[in-house]
This record gives sequence, C-alpha cells and structure tokens, in this order.
Amino acid sequence: MSTTTKVILGLVGAAAVGAAVGMLLAPEKGSDIRKNLKDSAGKWSDKLSEVWQNGKKAADKASSRMQTEM
Repeated sequence: MSTTTKVILGLVGAAAVGAAVGMLLAPEKGSDIRKNLKDSAGKWSDKLSEVWQNGKKAADKASSRMQTEM
C-alpha cells in the first residue's frame, strides 16, 4: 500500500471518527443521534464503495494497457 493511500485512508478514518464523536456529544435526543449516525454511516459506505469501484476500474484499465503493450 502506497504512502498516499495510507494518508487518504487515515484522513477518511479520522473524519468518520470525528463525525461520530461530534454526533455523540451533540445535545440531541438519543434516537435522533442514532438515526443521524445510521444515515452518515450509509453515506460513508456509499462513498467508499464508489471510490473502491473507481479504483478497481482504474486498475483493470491499467492491467489491460500493460497486457496490450507486452
């Protein structure tokens, strides 16, 4: 895993933890906080899935390019 990938994953993880802590410390009802956490987790999951798919497509494209050049 490259240094850039590690940095990006670290930033994403820190942002997720920060968002969760912020929601837990917010002066809202527990049910509202749980709903917000669930919604946020779903959004993060969707974004992560999108990033993963884009990375997979880029890797497949690079692999195909390497095979045709050999």
